[in-house]
Amino acid sequence: MTETRKVIVDGTEFEVVIEGEGTSWSATVEGKTFQIKIPDAAPVMKKKRNASGKKKKSGTVSANIPGKVVTVEVNVGDEVVEGQVILILEAMKMQNEIQAPVSGTVISVNCEEGQAIEANIPLVIIEPVPEGE
Repeated sequence: MTETRKVIVDGTEFEVVIEGEGTSWSATVEGKTFQIKIPDAAPVMKKKRNASGKKKKSGTVSANIPGKVVTVEVNVGDEVVEGQVILILEAMKMQNEIQAPVSGTVISVNCEEGQAIEANIPLVIIEPVPEGE
């Protein structure tokens, strides 16, 4: 693994190229390479990503706190785009616009205007547009 980092040593900033794995590393600073041993270094776990390198988003919309549905802006069968307001939820005396997390088709609306809802209950389910479309 190789990466470039900026470090500050005694108030002076340096650009450092770090290479290595496990307990053996090298750091190159201003053309000079230093060997580094880290005896108790734990292996660095790489973050898993899907094939496109992007985090896959869910089409299930839920509120993370209890509240009351003020308005529902979509119906089953509606096409929505990511970021579109799909409902307004009142929680803690504030109205919050809940946006579509993905573009796609609304396949389920599990709430209605005026309904009190619990946290983490699916309110709207969107079938995402297949990738590449």
